[in-house]
Amino acid sequence: MNSIHKLAEFFAEFPGIGPRQSKRFVYFLLTRNNGFLEEFSKLILKLKQEINVCSSCFRFFPKNHSDSKKCNTCNNKNRDISSLMVISRDVDFENIEKTHFYNGLYFILGGSIPILEKEPETKIRQKELLNRVEKAEGLKEIILATNLNPEGENTAEYIEKILIPLVQSKGFKISHLGKGLSTGTELEYSDTDTIKNALKNRN
Repeated sequence: MNSIHKLAEFFAEFPGIGPRQSKRFVYFLLTRNNGFLEEFSKLILKLKQEINVCSSCFRFFPKNHSDSKKCNTCNNKNRDISSLMVISRDVDFENIEKTHFYNGLYFILGGSIPILEKEPETKIRQKELLNRVEKAEGLKEIILATNLNPEGENTAEYIEKILIPLVQSKGFKISHLGKGLSTGTELEYSDTDTIKNALKNRN
C-alpha cells in the first residue's frame, strides 16, 4: 500500500469523513509546498505535547506553561457550581460557551452511545461522570445536553438511568435541553440563539 492510500485511511478515521473526502485531503496536501507540509507535521507532533486533559471536566485545554490539571473554566471561581452540563464532545463546549448564556460547569463524555450498543459503558466516560457527580458539592441540576439525534437521545436516556441512585441520595434534578433545537440537530452546528433558547426552555 502506497503513502496516498495509507494517509487516506488515516483521514477516513476522522468523524464525518468518508473515503472520497479523505482522498481529497491527501491530494490537497500533495499540492502544497514543503514549508506547508513541514509546519503541518510539526503541529500534529506538538498537539499531544502542548495539550492537557482536564481532570475535572475532561476537555482538552492548552498547557500554557502551567502545571494545573484543571482547565481555566473549572478553575474559575465565578462559575456556578450548582449546575453541571453533560455534553458529548469538546466542540459542543465551545459552541455553548459562545452564547455567554450558561455559567455553570461541564462534563465531557468523550462520545455518544449508538443504538443497540451492548457495552454502552465503553463508549463514554461513565465511571468518571459518576465519580464527578458523587463528589460534587452544592450540585442542584444536571443538564443533559446531548445531540437531538438517535445516538444523542439514547446517550441521554442511558445517563439518566445510571444517575437515578445519585439523584435519590443527593437530591439534584436532571433536565434536558428544551424547544429551540430541531430533531436531528447536532450542537456543533447550532447557532447561538438556538442554543440559548434550548437552555432557557430546558425541562
